[in-house]
Amino acid sequence: MRVLAVDTSSNAATVAVMEDELLLGEYTVNHKKTHSQKIMVMISQLLSDLELTADDIDVFAAAVGPGSFTGLRIGVATVKALAHASDKAVVSVGTLEALAYNMPYAEHIIVPVMDARRNNVFAASYIWDDGLKEIGEPEGITIEECVGACSNFLDTIFIGDGAAVHRDYIKSELGDKAIFPSGAVLNSRASSVAAIAMERAKRGETESYLEMKPYYIKKSQAEKELEEKSRHTPSQSQT
Repeated sequence: MRVLAVDTSSNAATVAVMEDELLLGEYTVNHKKTHSQKIMVMISQLLSDLELTADDIDVFAAAVGPGSFTGLRIGVATVKALAHASDKAVVSVGTLEALAYNMPYAEHIIVPVMDARRNNVFAASYIWDDGLKEIGEPEGITIEECVGACSNFLDTIFIGDGAAVHRDYIKSELGDKAIFPSGAVLNSRASSVAAIAMERAKRGETESYLEMKPYYIKKSQAEKELEEKSRHTPSQSQT
């Protein structure tokens, strides 16, 4: 079985192809270009380098959130279009779950943290226990709330771009109990999305592309502006 996975939930855009347990290839670009400019180029290049086409893929997967509202929409729309065109199934994978998967079989609690700006983060907590288990559901909270919730843990692995942004604060509050991995595992990786999707697809846990949608914890700016506009627009009965 071949899985093509995409993650555009953060500043990095990443795409990977797996065949059963083997990672065939993975591209990651963390650059100023927007995801809409680069993700299809990356997918096309990776498939070309692997001498594959979209028709050779059995399942398409996307990191569906939480994360950047615009980034999530681009990634989900791309995967849905590919699945629709090739008549294939899809798998939705949580962004924070995929980040935690970057640390396979870690002995400590893993807390993926994604920067949501203005001192806010998206965070959850996981532990490896006969597979990756969620012990704290994804939330949109302040970094202070996140660190406070971790204060009762023993050693904790912090991962994700939010962990990098708030590293000094986390370290000042938790001291040596806070562990920060180095290198590529800090960032989103499509290979982790693909590995999770592969496990689910083999259990028959796929869905139609029509069912895939971004997972937003907080309302997007566009939704907030629309609600604000609606509150200030007189109803027809008042005009």
